[in-house]
Amino acid sequence: MDEHIQFMHRCFQLAAHGRYTARPNPVVGAVLVYQGRIIGEGWHHMPGEPHAEVMAIRSVKDEIFLTKSTLYVNLEPCSHYGRTPPCALLIIDKKIPKVVVSNLDPNPLVSGRGVHMLQSHQTEVITRVEEARGWDLNRYFFTYHTLKRPFIHLKWAESADGFLAPSSESSGQPILVSSPQSLRLAHQLRASIQAILIGSKTATVDNPSLTTRRVDGPNPLRFVIDRRRKLPESLKIFQSDTPAIRIVDLRYAQKEDIALRMTDDWDWLNALMDELYLRNIQSLQVEGGALVLNGFISQGLWDEAWMIKSLMHFGGGVKGPAKDVIWPFYSHNFQSDTDTIFVFRNLRFPK
Repeated sequence: MDEHIQFMHRCFQLAAHGRYTARPNPVVGAVLVYQGRIIGEGWHHMPGEPHAEVMAIRSVKDEIFLTKSTLYVNLEPCSHYGRTPPCALLIIDKKIPKVVVSNLDPNPLVSGRGVHMLQSHQTEVITRVEEARGWDLNRYFFTYHTLKRPFIHLKWAESADGFLAPSSESSGQPILVSSPQSLRLAHQLRASIQAILIGSKTATVDNPSLTTRRVDGPNPLRFVIDRRRKLPESLKIFQSDTPAIRIVDLRYAQKEDIALRMTDDWDWLNALMDELYLRNIQSLQVEGGALVLNGFISQGLWDEAWMIKSLMHFGGGVKGPAKDVIWPFYSHNFQSDTDTIFVFRNLRFPK
């Protein structure tokens, strides 16, 4: 089993190369091993391009070794025709005798069928190797297919005494609470997530761009809660080729908006998650403000949260989101320059 873990970890490393380009597909890496030595590797680059198993097989210099090799792959080989042919059929055709898998695919188009197809052709299949780590690697994809909503990540920065912003801000400019290093980390996180959401107050006061300008990575889709559709078009989030999409009470909504029947108790967020699921949004980052963050927390709609704690003291101002609900889900913390980043995890890994 230790040998399987070693090669599965290599699959995870390869899969991570697709973290910005593979979505909405899962990130997948594959390794071919002959007599304890890696003879082929591959990873899935982007939708429509060959899957990891295909790339690994193509990288083998002499296919004669395939019939005595073991294929390691972090996600169950597909069994259906989509943009590409089934990987399970290719494995059978190449007579690879053994396949080791970390996770079964929750996508109903696969969901155990790939393993069954391989086994019905006398291919030995070992599953659930480093399953928890594999699930974490593809947590956006798994959450989307099992809970029928995006993976929800909450993120905010606050002062040492628990405020998002001081009572009054000089020159009307937002104050940067976190360090430059923490800002880069936050932008890396944005690049890995498909969509980002803020409230109307954050949009007005901070006038953020919500881009990944501090790192090399794709910009997320942008959503803003604008109940009465009062936000001006001059805001930065509307000034691009892909302007932010407004989430509006149906009484005020226009054709291009997401129209919902909004209530004061935030229960409507569940309907919003249904809408984002239908739009194939697999991951969503909520960046505030406090009212919006508390709304998601009150509805239990979060899977992971980052609280970036600064050394600043404001002595008053805009209070950060309530902590009593999320502290039981504390996972760990780490330093980012002078900041401490607290990580909370409310994940639904199937036991």
